[in-house]
Amino acid sequence: MTTAPDPQVVLVTGASSGIGRAAALRAAARGDHVVLVARGRTALEDTARECREVGAATAEVMSADVGDDAAVARVVDAVLSGHKTIDLVVHAAGVVAYGRTEDVPADVFDAVLRTNLVGSVNVARHVVPVLRRQEHGGLVLLGSLIGHIAVPTMSPYVLSKWGVHALARQLRVENRDLPDVHIAYVAPGGVDTPIYAQAASCLGITGRPPPPVDSPERVARIAIRRGERGQRRRQVGLANDLVRFGYNALPGLYDVLIGPLFSAGALDHTRQVPDGPGNVLESREAGNALHGNQGKALVGILGNLRQRWRAVADQPA
Repeated sequence: MTTAPDPQVVLVTGASSGIGRAAALRAAARGDHVVLVARGRTALEDTARECREVGAATAEVMSADVGDDAAVARVVDAVLSGHKTIDLVVHAAGVVAYGRTEDVPADVFDAVLRTNLVGSVNVARHVVPVLRRQEHGGLVLLGSLIGHIAVPTMSPYVLSKWGVHALARQLRVENRDLPDVHIAYVAPGGVDTPIYAQAASCLGITGRPPPPVDSPERVARIAIRRGERGQRRRQVGLANDLVRFGYNALPGLYDVLIGPLFSAGALDHTRQVPDGPGNVLESREAGNALHGNQGKALVGILGNLRQRWRAVADQPA
């Protein structure tokens, strides 16, 4: 007779939406203790309720901004006070801003870096010592394909994810002496989450996940597996490798093509939005959800091309 494994203690940041929410639900479904962290509490409570419904041993909510080092320290201390250990941390908190480098307001630009990059450093600063004391456990940093390439009108996000990529590599070098402490880094491409529609924008439009589009559930599954078993691969999806090859091996051609390809596949020209900070400066809980539901990628590309054709046709001769 086999016995079920003891419940793990899994801390998830960005747990109110997208990949973070999917990771929380996956851990909950196998009976783990889940600790859910994000800025807004209402959406976190919704995630906690869903986690209990699918079988979580416990589901706790802790409202905190990962860009605030003291707040992250309080979260880690509270988890240890209640559970004595942390088995896995999935750090999925992140925000996006669209616009040319010089057009993104300074406070929005800095806030993207604060949440995505400084937030990752803050989480590592307080989690890694716990894992080292325990001599086991995992930390997963959610990166992006964009942390390995360059794309137009996403400078804050690109810079932040290049930094997360570098941070993950540093942490792996520094912690390789403990074989049961796993530092994992997961770099998906387009994922069906609300992060695109929630983004800040200086373009009058917002983004959409570029094809091929993964589900947040798939990315969460990979993230948890890598955090528990160790790093095997950084990218999610073979298409990422193709894009990275073009960026590194054919930089001139890449630079020519990325503008029109990004505009057609990664922006939504069919829906005008007012310029603004989106959820970058503060949580917009009404937009938090597991999926982004922006429709099929190919349909989106065709819609963009149709919009472009109409704009050209409407120009005076």
